[in-house]
Amino acid sequence: MNLYSAFDPATPVIVLAEGELGTTGGKTANGVVMHSELFDAQAVIDSSCAASDAGSVLDRDDVSDVPVVDSMADALETAPDAAALVIGVAPAGGALPEAWVEDIQQAMRAGCDVVSGLHVFLSEDEEWQDLADECGVELFDVRKPPAESDLRVADGRSLDVEATVVLTMGTDCAVGKRTTTFELYQAARAAGLDAGWVATGQTGIMIGADRGVVIDRVPADFTAGVVEDLVCAIAADHEFVFVEGQAALTHHAYSGVTLSILQGSAPDAVVLVDDPTRERRTHFERLSVAGVEAERRAIEALSDAPVAAVSTWAEGGEAADLYDLPAANVYEADGPSQLLAAVRDSL
Repeated sequence: MNLYSAFDPATPVIVLAEGELGTTGGKTANGVVMHSELFDAQAVIDSSCAASDAGSVLDRDDVSDVPVVDSMADALETAPDAAALVIGVAPAGGALPEAWVEDIQQAMRAGCDVVSGLHVFLSEDEEWQDLADECGVELFDVRKPPAESDLRVADGRSLDVEATVVLTMGTDCAVGKRTTTFELYQAARAAGLDAGWVATGQTGIMIGADRGVVIDRVPADFTAGVVEDLVCAIAADHEFVFVEGQAALTHHAYSGVTLSILQGSAPDAVVLVDDPTRERRTHFERLSVAGVEAERRAIEALSDAPVAAVSTWAEGGEAADLYDLPAANVYEADGPSQLLAAVRDSL
């Protein structure tokens, strides 16, 4: 999905993050508020931290001017020019919470398009589509997979692209692969490089990736082919392509999609993201995190790409003592540029 075909950069939006702003469950909302090049968050709805600002909740000074409000009515009053509502939380189980229905309808009646990361597709529900038509707004289901006619099995064409492809992988889920990908892309642009990036999750699409698909919604046989198409499309227009990975190769539950992204993108280098304090896998307490060296061995055994650097949650000088690879924290001022330098050194 390419949301740039429907929205101009910095489109003013309201972000629905009820109960989750600043948490892992609110990572889409967090990402849109902090990083989106496509959407300009004018207000965030989260009654659990209303009357504050997004900067204080997310510990980011650069979004301290984004108010957090209690209700949709307050949000529409605060952001009267909002052109869209971004649903920034996907609740457990995937269903649309009944408490959100009236809020979403209120936004639509105020003229807001709806950009949804829900597991249920509003655009395929007759009642929601009828309301959208009545209000003259559009429904965008970011998780909707490509049409069957657009799916194909990978054939290796990404091996032939002239651009340099850099894939961000991880030692677990929810360690910061999307953030690292975006920060590397930004660092490359700041360094004067001709760069684009590919999202494989909903947050990346919503913050303005050049191209993206929510890859876990694609049938397994076609996942590598979808990634291959995304990479080739961006490589045609850019010299560097940064690709967001998912999960981990050593993850019992999700390694299939991880491998498909690795094979489909055919990277020239990999940046591995790691939380050094994490011992058990997120949402899978019985499973241990295999660690950087195990993940590195798997990546380099299954591809021709070297692991060039580690994007770590460790701070400052701690990183150098933890890994036998260049390492940096992307939340520190020079972290992204250090990782980019390590990537370029590995090529």
